[in-house]
Amino acid sequence: MSEHDTHRRRRGMRPLKLALCGYGLVGQRHVTAARHVDGVILEHVIEPAAAGRAAAERAGLTCYYDLDSLMAATKVDGVVIATPTSLHREQTLAALQHGCPVLVEKPITTTSDEARAIVSAVKTNGVPVLVGHHRRHNPLIQKARQMIDEGLVGEIRAVQATCWFYKPDHYFDTAPWRKERGAGPVSVNLVHDVDLIRHLCGEVESVSARAAPSRRGFANEDVAAAVLTLTNGAIVTISVSDSTVAPWSWEMTSGEYPIYPRTDQSCYVIGGSRGALSLPDLRLWRHDGERPDWWTPISAVVGGYVTSDPLVNQIRHFRDVIQGSVNPLVSAEEGLHSLRAVEAIQTSAAKNGQPIVVTTANVTA
Repeated sequence: MSEHDTHRRRRGMRPLKLALCGYGLVGQRHVTAARHVDGVILEHVIEPAAAGRAAAERAGLTCYYDLDSLMAATKVDGVVIATPTSLHREQTLAALQHGCPVLVEKPITTTSDEARAIVSAVKTNGVPVLVGHHRRHNPLIQKARQMIDEGLVGEIRAVQATCWFYKPDHYFDTAPWRKERGAGPVSVNLVHDVDLIRHLCGEVESVSARAAPSRRGFANEDVAAAVLTLTNGAIVTISVSDSTVAPWSWEMTSGEYPIYPRTDQSCYVIGGSRGALSLPDLRLWRHDGERPDWWTPISAVVGGYVTSDPLVNQIRHFRDVIQGSVNPLVSAEEGLHSLRAVEAIQTSAAKNGQPIVVTTANVTA
Protein backbone atom coordinates (compact mmCIF):
# COMPACT_ATOMS: atom_id res chain seq x y z
CA MET A 1 0.00 0.00 0.00
CA SER A 2 1.42 3.43 -0.99
CA GLU A 3 1.96 6.25 1.49
CA HIS A 4 -0.87 8.15 -0.22
CA ASP A 5 -3.28 5.21 0.22
CA THR A 6 -2.36 4.87 3.89
CA HIS A 7 -2.82 8.59 4.45
CA ARG A 8 -6.18 8.44 2.65
CA ARG A 9 -7.52 5.62 4.83
CA ARG A 10 -6.32 7.32 7.98
CA ARG A 11 -8.38 10.40 7.12
CA GLY A 12 -11.64 8.44 7.17
CA MET A 13 -14.72 10.53 6.53
CA ARG A 14 -13.66 13.85 8.06
CA PRO A 15 -13.81 16.97 5.85
CA LEU A 16 -10.78 17.35 3.62
CA LYS A 17 -8.59 20.37 4.33
CA LEU A 18 -7.44 22.20 1.20
CA ALA A 19 -4.87 24.96 0.81
CA LEU A 20 -4.56 27.46 -2.02
CA CYS A 21 -1.39 28.81 -3.62
CA GLY A 22 -2.08 32.26 -5.06
CA TYR A 23 -4.97 34.51 -4.08
CA GLY A 24 -5.45 36.19 -7.45
CA LEU A 25 -8.50 36.25 -9.73
CA VAL A 26 -8.50 32.52 -10.37
CA GLY A 27 -7.53 31.62 -6.81
CA GLN A 28 -10.45 33.60 -5.43
CA ARG A 29 -12.80 31.68 -7.73
CA HIS A 30 -11.46 28.39 -6.33
CA VAL A 31 -12.16 29.60 -2.80
CA THR A 32 -15.74 30.47 -3.76
CA ALA A 33 -16.18 27.12 -5.52
CA ALA A 34 -14.89 25.17 -2.52
CA ARG A 35 -17.57 26.75 -0.34
CA HIS A 36 -20.19 24.99 -2.46
CA VAL A 37 -18.67 21.51 -2.11
CA ASP A 38 -19.59 19.22 0.77
CA GLY A 39 -16.73 17.50 2.52
CA VAL A 40 -14.00 20.09 1.86
CA ILE A 41 -12.72 23.09 3.77
CA LEU A 42 -10.42 25.66 2.12
CA GLU A 43 -9.10 27.97 4.81
CA HIS A 44 -5.34 28.26 4.17
CA VAL A 45 -3.67 30.42 1.52
CA ILE A 46 -0.05 30.67 0.41
CA GLU A 47 0.37 34.26 -0.74
CA PRO A 48 3.63 36.24 -0.39
CA ALA A 49 2.31 39.50 -1.90
CA ALA A 50 1.08 42.06 0.63
CA ALA A 51 -2.05 42.99 -1.32
CA GLY A 52 -3.02 39.37 -1.81
CA ARG A 53 -2.43 38.55 1.85
CA ALA A 54 -4.57 41.48 2.95
CA ALA A 55 -7.41 40.40 0.65
CA ALA A 56 -7.18 36.78 1.82
CA GLU A 57 -7.18 37.80 5.48
CA ARG A 58 -10.26 39.97 4.91
CA ALA A 59 -11.92 36.84 3.53
CA GLY A 60 -11.15 35.01 6.78
CA LEU A 61 -8.31 32.87 5.40
CA THR A 62 -5.06 32.02 7.17
CA CYS A 63 -2.02 33.11 5.17
CA TYR A 64 1.46 31.62 4.77
CA TYR A 65 4.45 32.80 2.76
CA ASP A 66 5.33 29.44 1.22
CA LEU A 67 4.39 25.77 1.12
CA ASP A 68 7.01 24.70 3.65
CA SER A 69 5.71 27.12 6.29
CA LEU A 70 2.17 25.89 5.67
CA MET A 71 3.17 22.24 6.00
CA ALA A 72 5.13 22.98 9.16
CA ALA A 73 2.10 24.66 10.74
CA THR A 74 -0.72 22.32 9.76
CA LYS A 75 -1.68 19.24 7.77
CA VAL A 76 -3.64 19.61 4.57
CA ASP A 77 -5.15 16.96 2.30
CA GLY A 78 -4.78 18.77 -1.00
CA VAL A 79 -3.29 21.89 -2.56
CA VAL A 80 -4.83 24.05 -5.28
CA ILE A 81 -2.15 25.91 -7.25
CA ALA A 82 -3.39 29.10 -8.94
CA THR A 83 -0.15 31.03 -9.24
CA PRO A 84 1.58 32.29 -12.43
CA THR A 85 2.53 29.38 -14.67
CA SER A 86 6.25 29.89 -14.06
CA LEU A 87 5.72 28.73 -10.44
CA HIS A 88 3.67 25.61 -11.20
CA ARG A 89 6.52 23.13 -11.49
CA GLU A 90 8.27 24.12 -8.25
CA GLN A 91 5.09 24.28 -6.18
CA THR A 92 3.56 21.10 -7.58
CA LEU A 93 6.73 19.07 -7.00
CA ALA A 94 7.03 20.48 -3.47
CA ALA A 95 3.46 19.42 -2.66
CA LEU A 96 4.05 15.95 -4.12
CA GLN A 97 7.16 15.56 -1.96
CA HIS A 98 4.92 16.19 1.04
CA GLY A 99 2.58 13.44 -0.23
CA CYS A 100 -0.12 16.02 -0.94
CA PRO A 101 -2.44 15.71 -3.99
CA VAL A 102 -2.52 18.75 -6.28
CA LEU A 103 -5.00 20.59 -8.44
CA VAL A 104 -2.79 22.82 -10.62
CA GLU A 105 -4.18 25.47 -12.92
CA LYS A 106 -3.66 25.22 -16.65
CA PRO A 107 -1.29 25.19 -18.40
CA ILE A 108 0.33 22.59 -16.19
CA THR A 109 3.74 24.27 -16.53
CA THR A 110 5.63 26.67 -18.78
CA THR A 111 7.38 23.96 -20.81
CA SER A 112 6.83 20.31 -21.60
CA ASP A 113 10.17 19.46 -19.98
CA GLU A 114 8.84 20.86 -16.70
CA ALA A 115 5.57 18.99 -17.18
CA ARG A 116 7.40 15.71 -17.76
CA ALA A 117 9.09 16.19 -14.38
CA ILE A 118 5.64 16.35 -12.78
CA VAL A 119 4.39 13.30 -14.69
CA SER A 120 7.45 11.40 -13.52
CA ALA A 121 6.95 12.52 -9.90
CA VAL A 122 3.32 11.40 -9.98
CA LYS A 123 4.37 7.94 -11.11
CA THR A 124 7.21 7.78 -8.57
CA ASN A 125 5.28 9.06 -5.55
CA GLY A 126 1.85 7.64 -6.35
CA VAL A 127 0.26 10.98 -5.45
CA PRO A 128 -2.31 12.30 -7.96
CA VAL A 129 -2.26 15.58 -9.86
CA LEU A 130 -5.38 17.06 -11.45
CA VAL A 131 -4.81 19.77 -14.08
CA GLY A 132 -7.29 22.65 -14.07
CA HIS A 133 -8.75 22.36 -17.55
CA HIS A 134 -12.07 23.05 -15.86
CA ARG A 135 -14.14 23.16 -19.06
CA ARG A 136 -14.05 19.36 -19.19
CA HIS A 137 -16.12 19.47 -15.98
CA ASN A 138 -18.88 21.47 -17.70
CA PRO A 139 -22.01 19.33 -18.31
CA LEU A 140 -22.27 21.01 -21.70
CA ILE A 141 -18.92 19.52 -22.76
CA GLN A 142 -19.85 16.17 -21.26
CA LYS A 143 -23.05 16.20 -23.34
CA ALA A 144 -21.11 17.14 -26.49
CA ARG A 145 -18.68 14.28 -25.87
CA GLN A 146 -21.65 11.90 -25.45
CA MET A 147 -23.22 13.08 -28.73
CA ILE A 148 -19.94 12.61 -30.59
CA ASP A 149 -19.33 9.18 -29.02
CA GLU A 150 -22.85 8.12 -30.05
CA GLY A 151 -21.91 8.81 -33.67
CA LEU A 152 -24.36 11.68 -34.22
CA VAL A 153 -21.66 13.71 -35.99
CA GLY A 154 -20.14 10.68 -37.70
CA GLU A 155 -16.46 10.69 -38.61
CA ILE A 156 -15.04 14.10 -37.66
CA ARG A 157 -13.48 15.76 -40.69
CA ALA A 158 -13.23 19.49 -39.92
CA VAL A 159 -13.23 21.72 -36.83
CA GLN A 160 -13.26 25.50 -36.46
CA ALA A 161 -12.48 27.16 -33.11
CA THR A 162 -12.47 30.89 -32.39
CA CYS A 163 -11.11 32.57 -29.26
CA TRP A 164 -11.42 36.34 -29.81
CA PHE A 165 -11.96 39.00 -27.13
CA TYR A 166 -10.52 42.30 -25.91
CA LYS A 167 -8.70 42.35 -22.59
CA PRO A 168 -8.58 45.85 -21.07
CA ASP A 169 -5.28 47.51 -20.20
CA HIS A 170 -5.88 47.22 -16.46
CA TYR A 171 -5.97 43.41 -16.80
CA PHE A 172 -2.27 43.58 -17.64
CA ASP A 173 -1.37 46.47 -15.32
CA THR A 174 -2.64 44.67 -12.21
CA ALA A 175 -0.50 41.61 -13.02
CA PRO A 176 2.56 42.69 -15.06
CA TRP A 177 3.66 39.05 -15.61
CA ARG A 178 0.83 38.89 -18.18
CA LYS A 179 2.86 41.21 -20.41
CA GLU A 180 5.89 38.92 -20.53
CA ARG A 181 6.97 36.36 -23.09
CA GLY A 182 5.11 33.09 -22.66
CA ALA A 183 2.07 34.75 -21.04
CA GLY A 184 0.28 35.65 -24.25
CA PRO A 185 -3.16 34.39 -25.27
CA VAL A 186 -1.75 31.22 -26.86
CA SER A 187 -0.55 29.81 -23.55
CA VAL A 188 -3.02 31.57 -21.23
CA ASN A 189 -6.23 31.16 -23.24
CA LEU A 190 -5.85 28.94 -26.31
CA VAL A 191 -4.59 26.06 -24.17
CA HIS A 192 -8.20 25.68 -22.98
CA ASP A 193 -9.49 25.39 -26.53
CA VAL A 194 -6.71 23.02 -27.59
CA ASP A 195 -7.50 20.79 -24.61
CA LEU A 196 -11.18 20.64 -25.57
CA ILE A 197 -10.31 19.83 -29.18
CA ARG A 198 -8.18 16.93 -27.93
CA HIS A 199 -10.94 15.82 -25.57
CA LEU A 200 -13.76 16.00 -28.13
CA CYS A 201 -12.13 15.42 -31.50
CA GLY A 202 -8.82 13.53 -31.20
CA GLU A 203 -5.09 13.84 -30.63
CA VAL A 204 -2.99 16.45 -32.40
CA GLU A 205 -0.49 15.02 -34.86
CA SER A 206 1.03 18.15 -36.41
CA VAL A 207 0.73 21.93 -36.29
CA SER A 208 1.38 24.89 -38.58
CA ALA A 209 0.88 28.34 -37.06
CA ARG A 210 1.47 32.07 -37.38
CA ALA A 211 1.40 34.84 -34.77
CA ALA A 212 1.78 38.62 -34.63
CA PRO A 213 3.52 40.70 -31.92
CA SER A 214 1.41 42.59 -29.41
CA ARG A 215 0.28 45.99 -30.69
CA ARG A 216 0.40 47.21 -27.07
CA GLY A 217 4.15 46.65 -26.99
CA PHE A 218 4.12 43.61 -24.72
CA ALA A 219 6.73 40.85 -25.05
CA ASN A 220 4.19 38.31 -26.31
CA GLU A 221 1.72 37.90 -29.16
CA ASP A 222 -1.81 39.31 -29.29
CA VAL A 223 -3.08 37.25 -32.22
CA ALA A 224 -2.28 33.77 -33.53
CA ALA A 225 -3.81 31.17 -35.82
CA ALA A 226 -3.00 27.53 -36.45
CA VAL A 227 -3.94 24.56 -38.58
CA LEU A 228 -3.89 21.32 -36.60
CA THR A 229 -3.90 17.89 -38.19
CA LEU A 230 -5.37 15.25 -35.89
CA THR A 231 -4.27 11.64 -35.83
CA ASN A 232 -7.70 10.62 -37.15
CA GLY A 233 -7.17 12.77 -40.25
CA ALA A 234 -9.42 15.67 -39.24
CA ILE A 235 -8.25 19.23 -39.91
CA VAL A 236 -8.70 21.95 -37.28
CA THR A 237 -8.46 25.70 -37.83
CA ILE A 238 -8.08 27.68 -34.62
CA SER A 239 -7.34 31.32 -33.83
CA VAL A 240 -6.94 33.51 -30.77
CA SER A 241 -6.65 37.21 -30.03
CA ASP A 242 -6.87 39.18 -26.80
CA SER A 243 -6.98 42.51 -28.64
CA THR A 244 -9.98 41.90 -30.91
CA VAL A 245 -13.51 43.09 -30.16
CA ALA A 246 -15.75 40.09 -30.88
CA PRO A 247 -18.51 37.88 -29.40
CA TRP A 248 -16.86 34.56 -30.40
CA SER A 249 -15.06 33.09 -27.40
CA TRP A 250 -15.91 30.46 -24.82
CA GLU A 251 -15.98 33.13 -22.13
CA MET A 252 -18.66 35.17 -23.94
CA THR A 253 -20.76 32.31 -25.30
CA SER A 254 -20.88 29.61 -22.61
CA GLY A 255 -22.27 31.61 -19.69
CA GLU A 256 -19.76 29.79 -17.51
CA TYR A 257 -18.69 32.90 -15.57
CA PRO A 258 -21.19 35.76 -15.10
CA ILE A 259 -18.49 38.44 -15.14
CA TYR A 260 -18.44 38.12 -18.94
CA PRO A 261 -21.43 39.43 -20.94
CA ARG A 262 -23.11 36.48 -22.64
CA THR A 263 -23.86 36.40 -26.36
CA ASP A 264 -26.00 33.99 -28.39
CA GLN A 265 -23.07 33.01 -30.62
CA SER A 266 -20.99 29.84 -30.83
CA CYS A 267 -17.21 29.57 -30.87
CA TYR A 268 -16.67 25.95 -31.98
CA VAL A 269 -18.02 24.11 -35.03
CA ILE A 270 -17.33 20.37 -35.38
CA GLY A 271 -18.15 18.90 -38.78
CA GLY A 272 -18.46 15.21 -39.57
CA SER A 273 -19.72 12.72 -42.13
CA ARG A 274 -23.22 12.58 -40.61
CA GLY A 275 -23.72 15.99 -39.04
CA ALA A 276 -22.23 19.16 -37.59
CA LEU A 277 -22.23 20.26 -33.96
CA SER A 278 -21.80 23.85 -32.79
CA LEU A 279 -20.78 24.79 -29.26
CA PRO A 280 -21.70 25.96 -26.77
CA ASP A 281 -25.25 26.02 -28.12
CA LEU A 282 -25.15 22.21 -28.69
CA ARG A 283 -26.94 22.62 -32.01
CA LEU A 284 -26.70 19.45 -34.12
CA TRP A 285 -27.25 19.95 -37.86
CA ARG A 286 -28.21 16.98 -40.06
CA HIS A 287 -29.79 16.45 -43.46
CA ASP A 288 -33.23 14.88 -43.71
CA GLY A 289 -33.24 11.26 -44.80
CA GLU A 290 -30.92 8.36 -44.19
CA ARG A 291 -27.94 9.67 -46.19
CA PRO A 292 -26.32 13.12 -46.13
CA ASP A 293 -27.07 15.10 -49.29
CA TRP A 294 -26.52 18.84 -49.77
CA TRP A 295 -29.66 18.99 -51.96
CA THR A 296 -31.71 17.58 -49.07
CA PRO A 297 -33.16 19.95 -46.45
CA ILE A 298 -30.99 20.39 -43.37
CA SER A 299 -32.25 21.18 -39.89
CA ALA A 300 -30.99 21.35 -36.33
CA VAL A 301 -31.91 20.00 -32.91
CA VAL A 302 -30.47 21.24 -29.65
CA GLY A 303 -29.05 18.80 -27.12
CA GLY A 304 -30.29 19.07 -23.56
CA TYR A 305 -28.27 19.03 -20.34
CA VAL A 306 -28.47 20.22 -16.73
CA THR A 307 -26.26 23.24 -16.05
CA SER A 308 -23.83 23.42 -13.14
CA ASP A 309 -20.68 25.39 -12.31
CA PRO A 310 -17.64 23.56 -13.76
CA LEU A 311 -15.31 25.03 -11.11
CA VAL A 312 -17.53 23.61 -8.36
CA ASN A 313 -17.65 20.32 -10.25
CA GLN A 314 -13.86 20.37 -10.51
CA ILE A 315 -13.37 20.88 -6.76
CA ARG A 316 -15.88 18.09 -6.10
CA HIS A 317 -13.92 15.87 -8.49
CA PHE A 318 -10.66 16.85 -6.75
CA ARG A 319 -12.22 15.79 -3.44
CA ASP A 320 -13.05 12.39 -4.96
CA VAL A 321 -9.53 12.10 -6.41
CA ILE A 322 -8.02 12.77 -2.98
CA GLN A 323 -10.29 10.15 -1.43
CA GLY A 324 -9.17 7.66 -4.08
CA SER A 325 -12.63 6.92 -5.48
CA VAL A 326 -11.84 8.24 -8.99
CA ASN A 327 -8.84 8.93 -11.21
CA PRO A 328 -8.17 12.52 -12.35
CA LEU A 329 -10.33 13.49 -15.33
CA VAL A 330 -7.40 15.61 -16.53
CA SER A 331 -4.23 13.92 -15.30
CA ALA A 332 -0.74 15.41 -15.35
CA GLU A 333 -0.09 13.37 -18.50
CA GLU A 334 -3.21 14.83 -20.14
CA GLY A 335 -2.03 18.30 -19.17
CA LEU A 336 1.33 17.53 -20.75
CA HIS A 337 -0.30 16.45 -24.04
CA SER A 338 -2.27 19.71 -24.28
CA LEU A 339 0.84 21.72 -23.42
CA ARG A 340 2.84 19.93 -26.12
CA ALA A 341 0.25 20.94 -28.71
CA VAL A 342 0.39 24.56 -27.52
CA GLU A 343 4.19 24.47 -27.59
CA ALA A 344 4.02 23.23 -31.17
CA ILE A 345 1.82 26.22 -32.07
CA GLN A 346 4.34 28.60 -30.48
CA THR A 347 7.31 26.89 -32.14
CA SER A 348 5.68 26.85 -35.56
CA ALA A 349 4.68 30.51 -35.26
CA ALA A 350 8.26 31.43 -34.34
CA LYS A 351 9.40 29.59 -37.48
CA ASN A 352 6.91 31.36 -39.78
CA GLY A 353 4.48 28.48 -40.05
CA GLN A 354 6.92 25.57 -40.35
CA PRO A 355 4.98 22.35 -39.62
CA ILE A 356 5.78 20.84 -36.23
CA VAL A 357 5.07 17.19 -35.44
CA VAL A 358 3.45 16.55 -32.06
CA THR A 359 4.02 13.16 -30.48
CA THR A 360 2.59 11.76 -27.26
CA ALA A 361 5.01 8.86 -26.79
CA ASN A 362 7.62 8.68 -24.03
CA VAL A 363 6.13 11.54 -22.04
CA THR A 364 8.36 10.79 -19.05
CA ALA A 365 11.57 10.48 -21.07
